[in-house]
Amino acid sequence: QVQLVESGGGLVQPGGSLRLSCAASGSTVSRSDMKWFRQGPGKEREFVAFITGVLGLTNYAESVKGRFTISRDNTKNTMYLQMNNLKPEDTAVYYCYAWAGGIGYWGKGTQVTVSS
Repeated sequence: QVQLVESGGGLVQPGGSLRLSCAASGSTVSRSDMKWFRQGPGKEREFVAFITGVLGLTNYAESVKGRFTISRDNTKNTMYLQMNNLKPEDTAVYYCYAWAGGIGYWGKGTQVTVSS
């Protein structure tokens, strides 16, 4: 069983930065591939970024490349999303996702609002 808890969301002005965290519980999570997704108002949930479990290889959606950085600290069972140069269109609920033991797990999300 894996539990994921996101934190770090909030209100930020355009051009600002936030760092999201996803704290994970479960014995296998440090070896699990993990992702960030987001769902904006009136939109479908979309992929944001991906990081592999052991090597930490990463991949990003085109819309966030060069602005967002995904990382993880396996000693703390925590994944991060550093978001820089935020835009109003980044406004969304951000969710973390882990694939562990053949099962996908979701967190409950954290709200990010980019507005002046």
